Amino acid sequence: MNGASSGDKLSNTVIESNPESKPPSSEKTNITSPKDFGFLPVPKRLRYDPDNPFHFGMFLNILFGVTSTFSVANLYWCQPILIELSSSFDVSYNEISKLPTLIQAGYATGLLFISPLGDLVRRRQLLLILIIVSASLTIGLSLTPNLPAFQILSFLVGVSSVTPQVLLPLTADLAPPSRRATAMSIVFSGLLFGILIARVFSGLIAQFANWRITYYMAIGIQWVLVLVLFWNVPDYPPKNAGKDGEDGKLGYGKIMWTMVKFSVTEPVLIQGCLCNMGSAAAFSSFWVTLTFLLGGEPYNYSTLIIGLFGLIGMVGVALAPLVGRFIDFLVPWQASLVACIGLLLFQIVQVVGNGLNIAAVIIATVGLDVFRQMLETSLAISIFSIAPHARARLNAIYILSLFIGQVLGSSAGTKVFLTYGWRATAAMTLGFTLWALIILLMRGPECERYTWFGFGSGLRGIRDIVCGVQDLHRSTGRSKAQLEKSVNGRSDAGGQRDIGEGETEKE
Repeated sequence: MNGASSGDKLSNTVIESNPESKPPSSEKTNITSPKDFGFLPVPKRLRYDPDNPFHFGMFLNILFGVTSTFSVANLYWCQPILIELSSSFDVSYNEISKLPTLIQAGYATGLLFISPLGDLVRRRQLLLILIIVSASLTIGLSLTPNLPAFQILSFLVGVSSVTPQVLLPLTADLAPPSRRATAMSIVFSGLLFGILIARVFSGLIAQFANWRITYYMAIGIQWVLVLVLFWNVPDYPPKNAGKDGEDGKLGYGKIMWTMVKFSVTEPVLIQGCLCNMGSAAAFSSFWVTLTFLLGGEPYNYSTLIIGLFGLIGMVGVALAPLVGRFIDFLVPWQASLVACIGLLLFQIVQVVGNGLNIAAVIIATVGLDVFRQMLETSLAISIFSIAPHARARLNAIYILSLFIGQVLGSSAGTKVFLTYGWRATAAMTLGFTLWALIILLMRGPECERYTWFGFGSGLRGIRDIVCGVQDLHRSTGRSKAQLEKSVNGRSDAGGQRDIGEGETEKE
């Protein structure tokens, strides 16, 4: 299994490079410039060498996760300090409350128009540019005394904070198939950590010091990330260099047009996005209304205690590598099925017990975090298998569905809670999860790529996996190469084969 048996720990420092990340043989010479931005030499050990591929180590995987954490944190620094911002800029709460929405709108804009560039340009350079721009804009946020300027800069920071959406497809490209889910889970967990850490750090700083210190800290962290990434991210040529579209060489316009085509022609993508929307709506509704639940009868908890539930959420996030390893041993569709069933069970726990005992709330919080992350990762792997050379575009569409689901869940959850109470809200989130399960069951794992409905032999695959796990435990005499072949065969099963880099999208 790429030099590691099934019992190896996640602390292993080397994960072999993924052969999918190699361009076709016709592109193996003089593809990438040895300089960033045309003048800054790329460290020699990081330069692209088709005969000696870069090894995707655990350090780089964790670095990607940390980068995701402090990139996505840019979207949430302002949320705990809205009152301080209102006082500093001398505006009403109503006016300052529009700021988080403005930042999210910027993020959606960057997601749609910038993250697809990962399929067109050198991703090392794109990552560095995005963080440099974001860090520079944050300097303006920390200094400006003017609210309109602060709002404009916040929107632009949101646009440039799509770094995680460049890292996720890059991780899928660099990680070998047998470790892909684990690697992606670490990056996904970085996203969730960013949401939690930003709120905790920003709130603590604002409690004891000026709110601008939050942004000073963000500036420092981002410039440190620029330096660390410069010395550690390998340089690879553009994924679609030399590919021709209908009008010649693949360009930005063609990239955007193929996103539209993917959105209406790929059953796996559409199924994954619809499942993701339902799950994201349920998850967002749960977390938004949790504050109302804990602050009212029968709990009446203080703001401090309610805030500590974010730490409970971190337990689920910390389990990401284990969740990823579990997915690595399954066909992605089957991992999604397990996740949906798990989400349903923990949704039932909150429907029955949320207002009765705090233990039910804690159990539901941990369970929903774990299985939501499992579903998000397994769906992403299924979607990325459609076309490896288009993963940035596929990821942009996928994350947009998550964004829509979050908006739907937040708005609907708040309205239902305030009108009908916590039990009705819990029932609604259960309905969102049932929606995700129904959509998943409408198309099984062994359908052909362009088959919209059907189930294939998905249940047979579950039997094969059980037998395969038993084989792993009896396989002390088998070679590592044999083990890797058997696991990779299951990981890529289900009619969702990866299209090689030399193939082109269906026009």
